[in-house]
Amino acid sequence: MTDSSSRPSEEAVEAAILSVAGQPGAAKTVTPEEIARSVATGPDWQSLLPSVRRGALRLAEAGRLILYRKGKPVTPAELRGVYRLGLPPEA
Repeated sequence: MTDSSSRPSEEAVEAAILSVAGQPGAAKTVTPEEIARSVATGPDWQSLLPSVRRGALRLAEAGRLILYRKGKPVTPAELRGVYRLGLPPEA
């Protein structure tokens, strides 16, 4: 059972999104799974996926992240299903 006190904060998840997406040598885009695995403190990384999605939506709305669906940028309102994350070109 997961202890909620050991879960990363929303701010920590957002920082992880920007960190993983901006790593030198990182692919052009990253998956939500990569982010969740990077902040998970145990094997239960899948429970962090909703937090990653919320963080990604907030960052995209602030213009700090680009959401991709089927290889094309989408707005937070258009985001459905499988997606990837990338930094804006100037980042």
